[in-house]
Amino acid sequence: MSHSVPSPQPLAFTMGDACGIGPEILAKLWAAESPQGLVIGCPAVMARAVVTVGQTGGFAVQQRPHVVALSNPDDWRSLTTGQMGVWAPPGLPSDLIDAPLGRVDRRAGLAAAACIRAAVSLAQDGGVAGIVTAPLHKEALAEAGEPYPGHTELLQAEGAPPGQPPAPVRMMLMNDQLKTVLVTIHVSLRQAIEQVTFEAVLETIEITHRSALQWGLKQPRIAVAGLNPHAGEGGLFGDEELRIIGPAIEAARRAGIQAMGPLAPDTVFMRARHAPPEHPGEFDVVVAMYHDQGLIPVKYMGLDHGVNVTLGLPFVRTSPDHGTAFDLAGTGRADPSSLIQAMRMAQVLISGQGSGG
Repeated sequence: MSHSVPSPQPLAFTMGDACGIGPEILAKLWAAESPQGLVIGCPAVMARAVVTVGQTGGFAVQQRPHVVALSNPDDWRSLTTGQMGVWAPPGLPSDLIDAPLGRVDRRAGLAAAACIRAAVSLAQDGGVAGIVTAPLHKEALAEAGEPYPGHTELLQAEGAPPGQPPAPVRMMLMNDQLKTVLVTIHVSLRQAIEQVTFEAVLETIEITHRSALQWGLKQPRIAVAGLNPHAGEGGLFGDEELRIIGPAIEAARRAGIQAMGPLAPDTVFMRARHAPPEHPGEFDVVVAMYHDQGLIPVKYMGLDHGVNVTLGLPFVRTSPDHGTAFDLAGTGRADPSSLIQAMRMAQVLISGQGSGG
């Protein structure tokens, strides 16, 4: 992925679940990259994370970031190299620091949602150039009374202009070799199959095409996976490809989109994998029908460099492709590589300089 020219506005990094590894990988990111940005979260939690990482050898003493509590987000402009500006948004529980590490806690869910809402508001007002989200925990979000199963749905709802319905969005998981966009996400497999409709498949292809143009691809090659084994084998193993997916692809092609398929899901990801010069990918991105179909191939290549991108939002949002890793929380051993890649991808998307592959 290419680097980009600095934006006049900062990136907003949301802290994620305070009981997980989000604060610690943010501390490591700041030590390694000293990014142009601010953390939306709890200054006390972030200060604890910096101490934890420092005590466990996560960074050298001279790299240790200094946490600065910001009175308002604009104060990031006065920060100097080595300082991490942390702004506590409205709705942050006052006793968040007491939430135990490595466990689901309602306070952490409340805080994570408050940070997201504040980041979206800043993005909508032009106060930040984009959002990079550290992992939150879906159970904590539910315990906090949030009606959204995850980041994507919360961002979609909060990103809608006042009085207008939320824009359709899609989840893309990517690394340097493979990009996958999902038709359905956080629902049961049975519900996912029911949600694979002509409209949903076509809309996913269209959103993918528009986003790929923004990355800098002039003629995006979009592979569309089938739902059934062998893409239905002509109707022998299911007819969704004949009734739904194939017609949606044809509609996209009539609109000038280079979409291909339905293709056998057990081989399409290998065909799309782009690892030159030995293995140039046949496709730029794969549209998958449901969560695990699309995410297992990307995650199998390794979690360290995967990035989650929400397509269709009116602002840039990326995140690492792993979760809160409660088993690592408080150890200082969590790997920040995926978060660093998420930051770099956000910079690329903001600048409009796509990686082209």
